Amino acid sequence: MAQWEVVIGLETHTQLTTVSKIFSGSSTEFGAAPNTQASVVDLAMPGALPVMNRGAVERAVKFGLAIGAKINRRSIFARKNYFYPDLPKGYQISQFETPIVQGGGLTITLDDGATKFIELTRAHLEEDAGKSVHEQFDAESGVDLNRAGTPLLEIVTEPVMRSAKEAIAYAKTLHNLVRYLDICDGNMQEGSFRCDVNVSVRPMGQKEFGTRREIKNLNSFKFMQQAIDYEVQWQIAEIEDGRKIQQATVLFNPDTGETKAMRSKEDAMDYRYFPDPDLPPLVVSDEMLARIKASMPELPEAKCARFSSQYGLSHYDALLLSQDGSTASYFETAVNAGADAKLVANWILGEVSASLNREDKTIEQSPVNAVRLSNLVARISDGTISHKIAKTVFEALWSGEAASVDAVIEAKGLKQISDSGTLEKIVDEVLAKSAAQIADYKAGKEKALMSIVGMVMKASQGKANPAQVNDIVRRKLA
Repeated sequence: MAQWEVVIGLETHTQLTTVSKIFSGSSTEFGAAPNTQASVVDLAMPGALPVMNRGAVERAVKFGLAIGAKINRRSIFARKNYFYPDLPKGYQISQFETPIVQGGGLTITLDDGATKFIELTRAHLEEDAGKSVHEQFDAESGVDLNRAGTPLLEIVTEPVMRSAKEAIAYAKTLHNLVRYLDICDGNMQEGSFRCDVNVSVRPMGQKEFGTRREIKNLNSFKFMQQAIDYEVQWQIAEIEDGRKIQQATVLFNPDTGETKAMRSKEDAMDYRYFPDPDLPPLVVSDEMLARIKASMPELPEAKCARFSSQYGLSHYDALLLSQDGSTASYFETAVNAGADAKLVANWILGEVSASLNREDKTIEQSPVNAVRLSNLVARISDGTISHKIAKTVFEALWSGEAASVDAVIEAKGLKQISDSGTLEKIVDEVLAKSAAQIADYKAGKEKALMSIVGMVMKASQGKANPAQVNDIVRRKLA
């Protein structure tokens, strides 16, 4: 691998969150019976004319503004001609020479904390095709046209990524952004967010790109990682064995972990693009642009910076909390309810996230809402319960045992012991049985102190205030 450089570019199809299709009033709702949501417009029946969906345009402009791109105030729709069973018109309405969004980019953060700016080539509006169904029929295929005409924003990068890790980081960052902007639900299982990955390799130091192969319709980050890794190794092996890479469209088989060529890759000229005669140029007016700019939310990068400065969070914690709009809102709701920001951040990134991941839930589905978490953190801060006991309270709230933090503390008798007289009595009882630990401590072994504190905590059934116990033990041993 040291002799080879990987070159990767992504084309991502994001399904926009409009309730109707891009050129018709047909529903975009997922899961309807096959072929019940395809109108005469979607099928291009004679005399049926497309009408542009304003909501799709607004979402495209919103995305362009978020990535610092140029918004083309006048863009053109074209017909992309090709035959495929799930394309009922025989052409796809898309944008070619003049897309609605040009340029811009996203900053990604890698696992080691390094950042990289990924330049985007364009983002253009187009309609989705239908769906071919193979597994439900014996030696036959079916076609479901419900998806035909669904609005897509195809987002294309420059070939600037140099590893699968960079490609995954970009895809995840983009996935977070389109959901944050509420322009795409990001449901990869339903096909709302699909990535095509262009992969090539070239000898290290060579300026010219190698021949690329396009891996189509990857709908999970795990599969994307596996597909890129396999494709890179396959291309290197082919070249080293003296064979040439042929430009092709390939599919990834998750069962075998391999890519397989589906067809030779078409170039733009093969699609015979020409301006769609039924659609006038798309014009973004001054009024529309101003209105969309005014409605833009605080973007993740700005929110991350504010979380660091306003709440004193580390950059890493602020980054994790700000990338998802729902998580950011949960955090600020908890803090605004009166809890310490750093403690709230620790709990969200710790216990809350672990519990959500374990049960495959989103933060909106959390049984412990932001206000309850705030109350829990407040009880730690005021000394009512310890961090350890707080986990017991959290588990009770998560399982629905009680409606409030105080109710759990009262019902389970979990209130922390902070009375100095009571604590001194427990410490004296433990010290009377700890001659060996006392000797070790006086001999300079600091760990012996922690052992004594641990025994006191055990004797108090975890209810003693740990900070007070530490102070009392140190004072008595002095």
